[in-house]
Amino acid sequence: MRYTFSLGIYISTIVQAITASPIQWNTQRLDVTDDYVKTSGQTFTLNGNTFTVVGANTYWVGLSGLGVDDMNLAFVDIKNAGATTARTWGFNEVTNTEEGIPYYQSWSDGVPTINYGPTGLENFDKVVAAAKANGIRLIVALTNNWSDYGGMDTYVSQLTGSPNHDYFYTDASVISAFKNYVQAFVERYVNETTILGWELANEPRCKGSTGVTSGTCSTTTITNWASQMSAFIKSIDTNHLVAIGDEGFYNRPGNPSYPYQGSEGIDFDANLAIDTIDFGTFHLYPVGWGQTANPTGWGVQWIQDHFTSQSQQNKPVIMEEFGVTESQVSTYQAWYSAVLDSGLTGDLIWQAGSHLSTGDSWDDGYTIYPDDPVYPLEQEHAAAMKAKNE
Repeated sequence: MRYTFSLGIYISTIVQAITASPIQWNTQRLDVTDDYVKTSGQTFTLNGNTFTVVGANTYWVGLSGLGVDDMNLAFVDIKNAGATTARTWGFNEVTNTEEGIPYYQSWSDGVPTINYGPTGLENFDKVVAAAKANGIRLIVALTNNWSDYGGMDTYVSQLTGSPNHDYFYTDASVISAFKNYVQAFVERYVNETTILGWELANEPRCKGSTGVTSGTCSTTTITNWASQMSAFIKSIDTNHLVAIGDEGFYNRPGNPSYPYQGSEGIDFDANLAIDTIDFGTFHLYPVGWGQTANPTGWGVQWIQDHFTSQSQQNKPVIMEEFGVTESQVSTYQAWYSAVLDSGLTGDLIWQAGSHLSTGDSWDDGYTIYPDDPVYPLEQEHAAAMKAKNE
């Protein structure tokens, strides 16, 4: 039976609150209060207590042209899974606009224009308001390594005319344009406590969707860029946490597993050591990474290794994306147990799904709807994570 959830008066009340009293986005920085999520050693904190980061990814909630009711339904479904936190996209680079389709920055002949209007940042205002109404904190990624929703290659092609993906990390004009976008986006929400933190990018690598690079990109290239960009965000926003948003690849040449070899330009330990990076992130897709012999067991080791890095740097680390498309319940049970047993700080499943008024949200094979057998597993895990932190 398809899951249904009666929102009734609850949604009506939220909609009335949002439409009657829209959030006033104040870009003047205020003193930090206890209402912002912070870190203390390997934990997140809120109001002096441990804050449990557990939840889901919902990249699509602000990019699908949803109305307020459906945005709220998406966050209701996430909240009812026991979540405290959701991760979403704070980017969409376009070269052609379509009426009613959300985007945040458009490009024409190398000139970017930030969209502050109803299909732009005003639309993201509604995402933040819906998350706030449901008590969900947001981790917001600011660009994409991949071509989905524009991402890094849009900057590079528009400003340099080159196909070299890694110019995003080194070309002065690209870095300047990205900083301009980041500043506009971050300053808009500098006093918004619903934002848990900013991520520099989703899954930064030397290579993008086309696989073309200059041939000079290395782990040092991306570590230096992450240091520069995280310091820049800290210079304009002292209220929120900053992470990279990477997949957690290690730089251990000679290791038999590809995600440990450093070939993608990511050195997890070096990146976690950056002073202006507050917490670490890693993803877990063993089958997609060629680890097919025992993906469940390989994932358990991947979790344990990232907990070791967490302990060494004494910073929080979260498994912020993970997924398989087969044997989901048994695999996720093993991975959730590994998170709890290891002491890893938190996790966010890829990805949340909802049955919306416009139809089902996108199902990429990993999507967990409220009537999926994994959903109660999420609820059990969230409760266990919170109990551990009491």
